[in-house]
Amino acid sequence: MARNKAAHGGKGTPATVALTRAGAEFTLHAYSHDPDAASYGEEAAAALGVSADRVFKTLLADVDGALTVGVVPVAGKLDLKALAAAVGGKRAAMADPAAAERATGYVVGGISPLGQKKRLATVVDATALTHPTVFVSAGRRGLEIELPPAVLVELTGARTAAIGRG
Repeated sequence: MARNKAAHGGKGTPATVALTRAGAEFTLHAYSHDPDAASYGEEAAAALGVSADRVFKTLLADVDGALTVGVVPVAGKLDLKALAAAVGGKRAAMADPAAAERATGYVVGGISPLGQKKRLATVVDATALTHPTVFVSAGRRGLEIELPPAVLVELTGARTAAIGRG
C-alpha cells in the first residue's frame, strides 16, 4: 500500500493530515457521492466494489454522559450495550447528530474515526482485524481511506471488541 500524501481536491481532510503526520500507510479512494443514498457506507462499498464487511462506519454514542466512538461494518448495526460494556459503561444511546458534529469536526455521513477535534474513547469492532485492510471515511462524503486495521486501532487509541451485530 502506498502512502498517499496527495490531497483530494487540493486540500487534505483532518483524517488524511493525521495519517500523513503519523507516517502511516494508507490509500485514498474517491467516488461520486449521491446525496440521496439511503446508506452512505453501503454506497461507498458499492462504489468502490468492495465487500460491505470491509467498509466501516463511524458512529457516536453517549455512554454514561460521555461521547464514545464506535466503528462497525456498514452491513451491520452498532450494539449499544456491547459498546457501553467495552468502555466500562452501563448505558449507551446514539449521540445527538449536532453533538457528534461539534465533537468530531465532521458532518454526519462523513465522520472519520481519524483526525477528530476531540480525542474520544473509541472502540473498533473486532471483525476489522480479520481483514488485511479496511475502509473508513476520510472525513468527507465520497472519500474513503483504506488502511490496515492495526493502524486504525493504533492511531485512534482504540480498543477492539465485538460491538457490531447483524
